[in-house]
Amino acid sequence: MTAEDLDLAVQLAVAALRQAPPGAWDAKAGSLEWDCWETVEHLSDDLFAYAAQLGPKTPPMDGEVPFVWESRRPGGPANAVHANREAGPAGLLQVLEACGGLLIAMVRSTPPDARAHHVFGASDPEGFAAMGIVEILVHTHDLAEGLGLLWEPPAGLCSRVLGRLFPDAPRDTDPWPTLLWATGRAELPGLSRLTSWRWHGSVRT
Repeated sequence: MTAEDLDLAVQLAVAALRQAPPGAWDAKAGSLEWDCWETVEHLSDDLFAYAAQLGPKTPPMDGEVPFVWESRRPGGPANAVHANREAGPAGLLQVLEACGGLLIAMVRSTPPDARAHHVFGASDPEGFAAMGIVEILVHTHDLAEGLGLLWEPPAGLCSRVLGRLFPDAPRDTDPWPTLLWATGRAELPGLSRLTSWRWHGSVRT
């Protein structure tokens, strides 16, 4: 996974979400308990947090960089990043694109042998790029369901993410439905929808 893959995912997601009706952002995002506005804030926060993990000269190996994450309402996502609602949906998507840009820059500039903490395994810049791509692809799926949009990312991008983070996922099924299955969002033929899941971010040797 590369910074260019991550850039592609960001740009595809932002372009798709720009098609949303202006009044649709309070709708629930797919199977999540958050509305669509909150889900974009959460996605932006994920990308920001991954960039932050790679930011220190010596990245942390024992926990996350200690920003304050807080919810704006009971049950809402706990974020360090919140978009100014007065800026409207265009401003919200600008926050998403900016946070994506931070992670893209960190993936490009961090030495490939660097490692940083993640709860699913200490990872390298390529791993953090892959994690960011998964967040973008599946949360844009959630958003597309809530906003009434079509969303199907490129099969090659999905396949590379599966290969990097989901080594146990099927390899004989279409990559996009397989990624949705691997993240607990869909069934596959002969495979029930997962009720718990995780990726494996650790660098494999």
